[in-house]
Amino acid sequence: MSGVGASARAASAEIARSDTATKNRALLATAEAIQAMQSELSEANQRDLVAGREKGLSDAMLDRLTLTPERIQGMVEGLQQVASLPDPVGSISEMDYRPSGIQLGKMRVPLGVIGIIYESRPNVTIEAASLCLKSGNAVILRGGSEAIHSNNALAGCIQQGLEVAGLPQAVVQVVDTTDREAVGYLISMPEYVDVIVPRGGKGLIERISQDARVPVIKHLDGVCHVYIDAEADPKKALAIAENAKTRRYGVCNAMETLLVDSLVADVLLPSLQSIYDRHGVELRGCPKTQALIDCQPATEEDWSTEYLAPILSVKVVDGLDDAIQHINRYGSHHTDSIVTENYTRGRRFLREVDSASVMINASTAFADGFEYGLGAEIGISTDKIHARGPVGLVGLTSQKYVVFGDGEIREP
Repeated sequence: MSGVGASARAASAEIARSDTATKNRALLATAEAIQAMQSELSEANQRDLVAGREKGLSDAMLDRLTLTPERIQGMVEGLQQVASLPDPVGSISEMDYRPSGIQLGKMRVPLGVIGIIYESRPNVTIEAASLCLKSGNAVILRGGSEAIHSNNALAGCIQQGLEVAGLPQAVVQVVDTTDREAVGYLISMPEYVDVIVPRGGKGLIERISQDARVPVIKHLDGVCHVYIDAEADPKKALAIAENAKTRRYGVCNAMETLLVDSLVADVLLPSLQSIYDRHGVELRGCPKTQALIDCQPATEEDWSTEYLAPILSVKVVDGLDDAIQHINRYGSHHTDSIVTENYTRGRRFLREVDSASVMINASTAFADGFEYGLGAEIGISTDKIHARGPVGLVGLTSQKYVVFGDGEIREP
């Protein structure tokens, strides 16, 4: 791994000084390579799926692993979208004249070399590579063993794109070994790697955060909530509660706990149960919920569980204060939404819920880099320092102070 790190460090200097046109050329050429190799990508992905089923991977994991034609096209469109986004590198902001005569500002610069460790989803390979490349960073990608064939096939497309643009192959390196020791090496090379971004299960992220000798941008579990307020529009409430849970189960922005105000629970919960029964969602409720609909009893553990499956916790709460208290105690600070027509309550929810994304009258499914106009995303950070929420191009840069002078000197 030290050879991979040294190559990435050398390549990072070249990609950092590359102009926007060159980086875009690499992105668009990679998109063309993916389009030309769709059958090869599907074949490689099928090998991973067969192996995954033999290993007994869950339906949610297999869903994340699958490269459908639509998802392959999504990768192509994602590359094209990132190419169309403004390049943050070199932009100068907050310019200000100081009394001494100097002019002070902040310039955006790449982080350097980024190590990304992820599981299951092979499209992360393209999302991560595109964002790191456009933001002027070299990247080392270590995907999960369950997606090794898919990731290697996608790596070939990326290398074609880099070659077309005349960029070093080491700008994007996909670790082609399933050896777990590779992760240990990657997170302990501060001389070569500037930041680690883990994407995967809570256990993986906690282990990396604990063991890493390199700064970590954490993407922890998504225990997301929708709170239906007493003054919610019932039509909006039903549509949002359905979409937030059932659009896709195995994603971090899926709702895992539904909170319903006690004043409307007897009216809305039976309708919601019918919706979830139609989708085959198992409901686990508090005692008040069990008194109103047929569901399993919820345990204390359920309130803080990211199911990534057709399972939903439901709790009847006594108003906004109770809802906010529950979210801040049991949530993962990822994404939470309120459904209400009361402007004051909505504003309070935005202000007091301590999460990376907080919404009014919208599905938590919108917590996504594409939907936020960031292009692809490297992950959704639940940290409070450096980057928070969907991490796109700007989140993969830092700032340095720049000073413009005209011969000024500092007096004694």
